Amino acid sequence: MRHFLTLKDFTKGEILEIIDLAVKIKKETKGNIFKKYMPNKTLGMIFEKSSTRTRVSFEVGIYQLGGVGLFLSSNDIQLGRGEPIKDTSRVISRMVDMVMIRNNSQDELQEFASYSKVPVINGLTNKFHPVQLMADYLTIVEHKRAENLKVAYIGDGNNMTHSWLMLASKLGFDLSIATPIGYEVDAEILNLAQQFAKESGAKIVVTNDPKIAVKDATVITTDTWVSMGQEDEKEKRIKDFSGFMVDSNIMGLASSSSLFLHCLPAYRGYEVSEEVFEKHSEEIFDEAENRLHVQKAIMVWLDSNR
Repeated sequence: MRHFLTLKDFTKGEILEIIDLAVKIKKETKGNIFKKYMPNKTLGMIFEKSSTRTRVSFEVGIYQLGGVGLFLSSNDIQLGRGEPIKDTSRVISRMVDMVMIRNNSQDELQEFASYSKVPVINGLTNKFHPVQLMADYLTIVEHKRAENLKVAYIGDGNNMTHSWLMLASKLGFDLSIATPIGYEVDAEILNLAQQFAKESGAKIVVTNDPKIAVKDATVITTDTWVSMGQEDEKEKRIKDFSGFMVDSNIMGLASSSSLFLHCLPAYRGYEVSEEVFEKHSEEIFDEAENRLHVQKAIMVWLDSNR
């Protein structure tokens, strides 16, 4: 049985196999063909952190696959409160066919998965956001940018940055990361990515200068500077991230045909300018929609590899 907790657990071939399946399922969906890949299956959806895109995409996705989604907020269950995580896992996984968890701790997610009798999907943790990266890469493939790919990530060294490190180092494309001083990526995750890159041929560059990172980039991406739970740091972060907004000047240093991606929600005037966001809104909302299609593919792939 396989879980989907971080892309470091997958080979290049497996990642591309899921992407190919997502392309197929999306084509079927657009043609109003809804194959029941997972008839009568139940997806337990555990949310410690709220989300628009994650809830809608997983709930609609399992429904379109022929199953049903069960929404469980942190107020509904005893996860990590009165009951040990391992006990909650052993109970829930006897009653559902798959579990998606969106929570604050990668360690707690790993613990839940280690005791689960069914596949577990990471809907976001403090360390990784692998389903979003699969949606991002599907968008890159659709916009025909996968060849000679060079991605520049501008912003916080967070779960999105860590996931880009895993994807790039597994697939073998170039990745440049620019973060402010004090907001660098996790050193252990960077070291792991560099080890994978030796095999895949990926070129990974980390810097504190966004102008260096975006040079010749074919895809530029960013994320909010103030994630959920960091609201008390907002003013400090806005000051520390000065010069890291992706605006027309930054975009002008990249390839003239470069894509801009944002996992949303986007805060115009902070991590991205209004001009850049609206100019690239088509690919941004393609990316948002692709959460639905790629997560359907992940669920089908995991179900078929049990």
